[in-house]
Amino acid sequence: MSDLFLLLMKFEPDHIYHVFNQGNNKQQLFHTRDDYKKFISFIRDYILPYADIVSWCLLPNHFHMMLVAKFNSGEFVKSGNLRFDPLTNGVRKLISGYSHYFNDKYNRSGALFRPKTKANDLSDERLRFKEEDYLLNCFYYILQNPLRHGLVKDLAEWEFSAFRFYAGIREHDFCSKEIARLVCEYDEKRFPELVMGRMPAYLLDDY
Repeated sequence: MSDLFLLLMKFEPDHIYHVFNQGNNKQQLFHTRDDYKKFISFIRDYILPYADIVSWCLLPNHFHMMLVAKFNSGEFVKSGNLRFDPLTNGVRKLISGYSHYFNDKYNRSGALFRPKTKANDLSDERLRFKEEDYLLNCFYYILQNPLRHGLVKDLAEWEFSAFRFYAGIREHDFCSKEIARLVCEYDEKRFPELVMGRMPAYLLDDY
């Protein structure tokens, strides 16, 4: 991972972010269930210590996470001549660690992901639209991805997202329903209806 990555990404404590990246040249990132599980293990190791995840989804050639940066993510650390926050470093380790695993497993070399992982600050007032709730729409948009990309006909069929957790199908997840209530007005009774009804056009170009 280049130094440019570290310089472009900076997380602020208590801000909410939409973090996403795609396979380089849209190449596939996950071929087997074990690949998805390995990426999930890296999320646990490198992201969860520094962020609360509100929504997430892994797709064959890209991933999305909506997260809240924890207070310690604002404590800058030094690596060589660079200073960066631990969450930025966590994202770097997630990308580089999985790339190393994937390249070794599939006997390949070169970049696996696009050079820049995007992190849109959803707490930025410039991203709040007069007639749209960006936070709420992003929460549901991330969960809709498997359906939008034609991977399933029912979102409950897709294992690698937070949908089953919020729908009450799966007991444990990265996410906290309490945090989702605070951030996204999550309501378990209304969730099945709302998750199918939100797909704002301004989000569809992300990946």
